[in-house]
Amino acid sequence: MFRTFEIIASSLKMALQELWKNKLRTFLSLFGVTIGIFCIIGVMATLNSLEKNIQNEIKSFGTNTIYLDKWDYSQGRGGPNFPWWKYVKRPLPQFSEIKEIKTRTPTASHAAFKIHTQDNVEYADNVLSGVILYGFSEEFGEIQPLTVSSGRFFSTSEFEQGSNVCLIGNEIAEQLFINAERALGKQVVARGKKMTVIGIIKKQGNQILGGWQFDQSLVMPYKFARTIMNERNASPLILVQGQDNIPSSALKNELIGTMRAIHKLKPTEEDDFALNDVNDWSNAFSSAFSGINLGGGIIGGISLIVGLFGVANIMFVTVKERTSQIGLKKALGAKNRIILTEFLLEASFLCFIGGLAGLFLVFILTKILSGVLNFPIFISVGNMIFAVIICFVIGILAGIIPASKAAKMDPVAAIRSK
Repeated sequence: MFRTFEIIASSLKMALQELWKNKLRTFLSLFGVTIGIFCIIGVMATLNSLEKNIQNEIKSFGTNTIYLDKWDYSQGRGGPNFPWWKYVKRPLPQFSEIKEIKTRTPTASHAAFKIHTQDNVEYADNVLSGVILYGFSEEFGEIQPLTVSSGRFFSTSEFEQGSNVCLIGNEIAEQLFINAERALGKQVVARGKKMTVIGIIKKQGNQILGGWQFDQSLVMPYKFARTIMNERNASPLILVQGQDNIPSSALKNELIGTMRAIHKLKPTEEDDFALNDVNDWSNAFSSAFSGINLGGGIIGGISLIVGLFGVANIMFVTVKERTSQIGLKKALGAKNRIILTEFLLEASFLCFIGGLAGLFLVFILTKILSGVLNFPIFISVGNMIFAVIICFVIGILAGIIPASKAAKMDPVAAIRSK
């Protein structure tokens, strides 16, 4: 064990001496490794952070949740081949269907109705345009929890009676009242109707996918919202959440039968509704990011190949410069595997130095992108471990041939080479 540590210490010392003695040569040789690690880990860190943010946003749409709509979200709403007339003729989701869905679908735990539009909101002499007006039924809070930073959420009686109360987003509160806390208890006006602010929704920040933009919204009970909105033009939607431990696919299959029964469709008629599974969105993004990660890995891999040849070159030069030392060591009893191990460790250490430089550049990149994109970019522990493993693998591959050459030297010929 002591001998092993002695070999490692000796190899690290020689590698550091090589770095210090031949700075330019070492820099040029390790530049490929640095750029390779920068490309691979930089792409992975950026994409992993972006994917994590997107997946968190998708989770905000509700876990194990189906969005029942006339539109199929996977089809989009454009393009020359989009069957627009097929979808536009479909019936809109109805609030009255909520009760039947819960009765006919045993795997459903919660069902909620949503409508929304955009319009002005007024307070005193202040007017904000383009505010999103949401109307939700009672169980929406079970499917998509709304965190209230100040005040309170709607009560059951307020949902049932359609009371003229509302929650407002943090951004709207600050723009209308300067200090968000001042909004509580005040009355705002939307579409000619007064509403009392009972809560401030916790700030969400930027949303990559759009999603529920609660920062710029005003939320009210559905029964009150329908008095100020034309439901047909308010994008009605039904959200259905499955029971715990019930896969969304099972919920979706049951909902198909439920909706066909509610719409009284014949066996030969095709569905006139769409069931959009939140899990499908998550899987689609995961597949897309896997492909992008692969592309970034290939680009970084090319740089690492260049770096591999650079490190191999410096190791060949190092072996040539130390030929007499190698001969002397072998003459004193050093075995071939000791010489081989020393040079492999030195090559791996050199690659590790290049990798650290690459990780440092990635760290700078994460700080820049975090500010520009306004969401955190981070280097995960897994990415750092992956970078270290790559460095040691590249070091072994780069050093194996020169190290083997050094290990097989004849000690007499090596000593005389000087």
